Amino acid sequence: MNYLLKGEKTLRTTFRLLKKEDFVTWLPIFKEKDTARFLGMKAGLTTEQKCNKWFEKAFWRYENCSGGMNVMIHQESKKFVGQTGLLIQKVNGLRRLEVGYSILPEFWNQGYAKEAAARLRDIAFEKAYDKDFGNSLVSVIHEENTGSIQVALYNGMTLEAPLKDDSNPERFFVYSISREEWEGLKNDR
Repeated sequence: MNYLLKGEKTLRTTFRLLKKEDFVTWLPIFKEKDTARFLGMKAGLTTEQKCNKWFEKAFWRYENCSGGMNVMIHQESKKFVGQTGLLIQKVNGLRRLEVGYSILPEFWNQGYAKEAAARLRDIAFEKAYDKDFGNSLVSVIHEENTGSIQVALYNGMTLEAPLKDDSNPERFFVYSISREEWEGLKNDR
């Protein structure tokens, strides 16, 4: 099944696949103090190495049908805002579908992550992508990433469990929403 969302839209953005030419545009996110840590990357990498890792992983996902990040392009200005996508992940021993989002610093605190995450959640449940993943969606978030925690809560997710990952000294938590909880959100609108 294809979890790439090329051509989908939010209120303000359209989605397209990541291209090699996007590298320079994406570099600023890795100049921010905690970004690499919040993304689970090893310490000590240069900005360029972090960005390379990101791109390698993104293209690997595309090639291996593991979902992937889509570039968010602002519909009016045509600016690259961030990346978002549905990602197939191994989370605490289970195959799960994750709602992922990363926004360029110049667009932080403007609601783009909330907008994208809600759209991904709705697409995943409407297209029944969750059926292969225990009828739920997750977001795996670093314990200190308060912005992403707020996005997950806005998206109707609740804290499910700590992430069990002995290979990373940082602490991450799994937030989730079930199909049943999503249906309740829809009915409350």
